[in-house]
Amino acid sequence: MPTPAQRSVAVRNAQGDAFEATIGTDAKLEIRTGAKPANCAAAATGTQLVLMNLPTDWLANAAAGVKAKAGTWSGTAIAAGTAGYYRILDNAGTTCHEQGLIGTGEPMEIDNAVIAIGQTVTVTAYQFTVGNA
Repeated sequence: MPTPAQRSVAVRNAQGDAFEATIGTDAKLEIRTGAKPANCAAAATGTQLVLMNLPTDWLANAAAGVKAKAGTWSGTAIAAGTAGYYRILDNAGTTCHEQGLIGTGEPMEIDNAVIAIGQTVTVTAYQFTVGNA
């Protein structure tokens, strides 16, 4: 396998900004129980705890190859359980564009992983780094 190429910060920022542009301004965030599926194309597993509409400009502009949440990401729980993973969906809520684990040291952190029906759930941290070899 060849040695991976390295990219400038400007290119990595453009890649990060393209992520939000591809998904769109009306993205949805789904928080579910259990283990995440094998990939985004696989059917969701576990129980849907929260489905929230993300803010219109839901990610800050990329800086140093990093994209982070912008605005407040909150929603009301429709079921009870322990948050296991998240999915970022298109505006129709049908196509998964990213999924990952929730918790300290994971891509997404929330204010309380043990969720009750009717509870307001807030994402306290979300970010990803566009890789560079």
